[in-house]
Amino acid sequence: MASSLTKETAETGGKTFFGHPRGLATLFMTEMWERFSYYGMRALLVLYLVSGGADAATGSQGGGLAMTAATATAIYSVYVSMVYLMAMPGGWFGDRVWGARKTVTIAGFVIMAGHLALAVPGQASFFVGLALVAAGSGLLKANISTMVGHLYDGPEDPRRDGGFTLFYIGINLGAFVAPFVIGTVGEKQNWHLGFALAALGMGLGLAQFLIGTKNLSPKSNVVPNPLTAEERKAVITKVVLVVVAAAVFYGAVIALGMYTLNWALVPITLAGLIIPVAVLARIKRDKDLSGTEQSRMTAYIWFFIAAAAFWMIYDQGGSTLSLFADSKTADTVFGFGFPATWYQSLNPLFVMALAPVFAWLWLWLARKNQEPNTIVKFAMGLVLVGASFFVFIVPMNMAGDGTKVSPMWLVSIYMIQTIGELCLSPVGLSVTTKMAPQKYASQMMGVWFLAVTAGDCTTGLLSLAGVDLNGTGVIGLEATAAVLAGVAVFMYRKKVQSLMGNVH
Repeated sequence: MASSLTKETAETGGKTFFGHPRGLATLFMTEMWERFSYYGMRALLVLYLVSGGADAATGSQGGGLAMTAATATAIYSVYVSMVYLMAMPGGWFGDRVWGARKTVTIAGFVIMAGHLALAVPGQASFFVGLALVAAGSGLLKANISTMVGHLYDGPEDPRRDGGFTLFYIGINLGAFVAPFVIGTVGEKQNWHLGFALAALGMGLGLAQFLIGTKNLSPKSNVVPNPLTAEERKAVITKVVLVVVAAAVFYGAVIALGMYTLNWALVPITLAGLIIPVAVLARIKRDKDLSGTEQSRMTAYIWFFIAAAAFWMIYDQGGSTLSLFADSKTADTVFGFGFPATWYQSLNPLFVMALAPVFAWLWLWLARKNQEPNTIVKFAMGLVLVGASFFVFIVPMNMAGDGTKVSPMWLVSIYMIQTIGELCLSPVGLSVTTKMAPQKYASQMMGVWFLAVTAGDCTTGLLSLAGVDLNGTGVIGLEATAAVLAGVAVFMYRKKVQSLMGNVH
């Protein structure tokens, strides 16, 4: 599979992947198929949850879990947030227990098992599958990017940025194709067959990884900071105590006949909000940090809160917008019909089309000394994602009388959100590495992902509290909050910049 994407070079006398180490082909294909499985299943998730219930689209197939839109949105938000929350323990396993290569291998099997569980009808197997996919995705996400870095001769290798760009293309290629395959089969034929296709996708990625491991750097097989015997014993003891306590608590709840789905969702959602705050507070209060590092962490909190607000709206593209696409948007253009899941291909399509444009734009503005700084780009991202929901209010009002609105409304909304993402997400990754205290250099990327967890858990908590996220009033409030947050970031840009010091 990888060999078809490689070529011989006179310089090396061996095969490369578009001029990069051959191992990049292995990681490119592994990540592409993993994202194919992840985004394909995600495109089906909310529609499957409401299928057969009052909030399902008229004429849609049954066989789902017949949940309300609010419950489906909460489950979706909690699931996405857990994927990003698990990136931190995933990185820990790679650094201290298994090493990156073994962790990715185990993650692939866990993800595949999760999709296979989703392919089995029934609510119990569904939630087991969802938990496995979230855990496996976190393990893989935290380590496969590290393995890309291992292929190069340190940060100064001139091929390094290009390698990560190719890897990023693999992510979006898998995400783009998935809704056309998994989404179509799952939505139009059989939900569980769609989930099975997601398992097949992960299986192909895992096979690619195992076949191509010989091309990876030996560093990826090393455990950088292995646990001592005492540390291992302490970790196992803590895990056992937590599992026993949870088993006793939930056993009592079930025995008393009090158990409902909220008994599981609410604690997870609260944890998704508390853990990011606790992690940031722990780093900020560390007395080992220098005065400059303390100042930068204060500035970073601004970026973290802004990112959480952004992802709170952005990730509703797979829940609130998906439900609107399913029930209130016309499914034909010029006589050509298409499933609602296809809208989930718009974001990766726009990313692949617009990312080179933005890369060129920032360079062009930099040459003229007019490139917006990091703070302004964050403000732009927030304003744009808020503007996308102001636009969303228009088709929502148009569909109030049962009218099916034009698909171009959703196309426009997804495009505005993607432009906002390109202003905020790559810049956020960059500023995280620049502002990370030396002591927490390897952990700060996980902290950045916690912003996604906090944003999605906020959405989940609102849904669990009974807030109708599919109503124009709430959509308007979210849009206003995002725009005001963007304006606030812009207004305080000089204060934040002073806290950042020489980081730009």
